[in-house]
Amino acid sequence: MQDQLSDGPSSPAAEAETPIAEPEHRPDGDERRRRGRRRRRTDWRLGGTGVRPWNGSLLVIALLSLGAAIFAGSLVQLLWRSPSAPLVSTAILWVGMLIPVVVAFRRGRPAGLLRVRGADLIHGLALGLGLRVIEGWVSDAAARPFPSANLTSSWLLTEAIPSGLVGPVVEEFFFRTVILVAMYGLLRRTAGRAAAAVAAVLVSTASFILIHVVDGSLPLGESLSVGAVGLVCATLVILTGRVWGAVFAHIVYNATALLLMAAGAAISGGQ
Repeated sequence: MQDQLSDGPSSPAAEAETPIAEPEHRPDGDERRRRGRRRRRTDWRLGGTGVRPWNGSLLVIALLSLGAAIFAGSLVQLLWRSPSAPLVSTAILWVGMLIPVVVAFRRGRPAGLLRVRGADLIHGLALGLGLRVIEGWVSDAAARPFPSANLTSSWLLTEAIPSGLVGPVVEEFFFRTVILVAMYGLLRRTAGRAAAAVAAVLVSTASFILIHVVDGSLPLGESLSVGAVGLVCATLVILTGRVWGAVFAHIVYNATALLLMAAGAAISGGQ
């Protein structure tokens, strides 16, 4: 009897108790975009779209541009017998470094690389002074005559400003942004972050030493001091993810040498 009654029409009470299926929610276009949007990277060491174009092709461009600049600068010094030849040769070298930097930042801007913090200035000041002390110890500065310079407007324009300001900025952006960041990004996925960081620091430092030896700006025996600058600056960029601490350290390192030369000139002039 119950089975027969159950086959009949259902009562209003039973229909009221039957749950009504709600229509399936379909996200609209804006909601799908919000769900699909990835969180923006704030550190280039973790990857991201800003650093992805800094790849092997950028390293090739950097090496070709640097090689062409070295060749052109060498020709200038060889064929142009002028006191301005060394400065022009150095300017050509800087142009060869700046071209890959411009190409790199047109491709993308690695997250956080250009960020400035107060700690960058502190790191730069402390490390720059420390590196200058190490250079004096390695080169046995106490046994050499006090450095001096001819303090003229020509010295300020041709040596002090290029060496104390322009050179450090150009070199740090080439070696510690283009070379180091591109090498790190090239190896990060395959070798891991730690191995990529070590390789990037070593390649950046080695190329930094090589360019100073090739362009004749220092004897081969003093490459140890230059290598210390390259190693410290590259390590600082890897540890902080920012380039300005390395720039400040390089400026302080070069500026202290210029200040010592100016002090030597003042002392010798007063005697």
